[in-house]
Amino acid sequence: NSEDVRCKCICPPYKDHSGHIYNKNVSQKDCDCLHVVEPMPVPGPDVEAYCLRCECKYEERSSVTIKVSCVILLA
Repeated sequence: NSEDVRCKCICPPYKDHSGHIYNKNVSQKDCDCLHVVEPMPVPGPDVEAYCLRCECKYEERSSVTIKVSCVILLA
């Protein structure tokens, strides 16, 4: 399920741009700043420096397991 995977990039403040968190449903191999951060908040020459500051993590979850757990807890 495409909703069960995402890439989350946390980018701290850079120059006059405030920090921001970006989420996007991409594959694990595409989980990096260049594929997730859209629109890129900095001009071309600063992209590499901006992306080096960002921390990107690939996250997976099982929504079926979460739903079953909720039903069991509520029963």
